[in-house]
Amino acid sequence: MFVCICNAVSEKRIREAIAEGADDFETLQAETCVATCCGCCEPEVRNLLEDALAEQNPARHYRAA
Repeated sequence: MFVCICNAVSEKRIREAIAEGADDFETLQAETCVATCCGCCEPEVRNLLEDALAEQNPARHYRAA
């Protein structure tokens, strides 16, 4: 599934970049060009990032309700 339509960035590519070490939004953006055009995907990308980081280290990351 494409998350960033403008730059054709898939959820798979975002997860790969996170697995390769992108651990903040700015790094993820630099690695994938996600959310560099219209920015509509930024909230979804941030959610994916937070979820992936929480999966990697549940004690360190959590999303506030």
